[in-house]
Amino acid sequence: MTKSNLFKSTVAGLALVALQACSTLPDEAAVAAVAEEAAAELAAESGPAMWKVADEDTTIYLFGTVHALPADVGWYSGPVKTALDSSGSLVTEIDMNPEVIAAMGQTIAAKGMLPEGQTLRGLMNAEQLATYEAGLAQMGIPPEALDSLEPWFAAINITQVLLQSAGYNGENGVEKVLEETVKEGTARVALETVDFQISIFDELPIENQLQFLLQAVEDPQAGVAMLDKIIAEWAEGDAETLGAMLQEANAQDQLITSRLFYERNANWAVWIDERLDTPGTAFMAVGAGHLAGENSVQDYLAQRGISVTRVQ
Repeated sequence: MTKSNLFKSTVAGLALVALQACSTLPDEAAVAAVAEEAAAELAAESGPAMWKVADEDTTIYLFGTVHALPADVGWYSGPVKTALDSSGSLVTEIDMNPEVIAAMGQTIAAKGMLPEGQTLRGLMNAEQLATYEAGLAQMGIPPEALDSLEPWFAAINITQVLLQSAGYNGENGVEKVLEETVKEGTARVALETVDFQISIFDELPIENQLQFLLQAVEDPQAGVAMLDKIIAEWAEGDAETLGAMLQEANAQDQLITSRLFYERNANWAVWIDERLDTPGTAFMAVGAGHLAGENSVQDYLAQRGISVTRVQ
């Protein structure tokens, strides 16, 4: 039995005991209340994980997203839909306005090109080059096709190829769906700019960029299998296992992990702390890896004395 199923069985058993204890009383309202509470607990363990931070006049939902998904992964229902419908603002990592997203590709391409006279393969030693070209061969990508790109930009292109080959599509990504379904009049808030997100990779030392690239290309099929497992854990709401998997995947380069996760998680915890000073309800949708594992957003909130409650 999986951890999730064990939890559900335990809750169901406790609910039955509670109902049996109440059965000697003619108070149908009490029975209904227990049943409703048990159902809520069961529902909270079903679907991708979501948390809530709240004080007397402010509620902020924290929902972990996946930026690209297969078409057959269902997640937008129940507590997630209810939380979004009740929110006055949708908070995402960057501005999801279609014009901004369209311009993002041009910005990345402009920053991701090597200086004239340099080539990507020319940055590699013999061992790195052999690993790189072997990985590209598995995917059917000619090495010269990426020669003008900086290593981080080549890694993103390779990842995109892997996603598409595995049936993942950005049109099915969580943020895209949220943008298309959020009620009219909902305010939009961006935690970061496109330029900042690009700088996370673009300002890395070349050796770290190369490590990031080789990690993406070394075993493409293993990368797809890992992605499938991550999506499965995300869809089940198993944040603990998801966090462990992401930490293992990122353990090879602590600088990238710090820049990509830890520093941003700490920044977002500050944003949440300050947002609690403004009454209302906000729905914050950020990559699931930021809400799982060590040094998650929740960990940084705890350091600030802010409690977080899981609601799905």
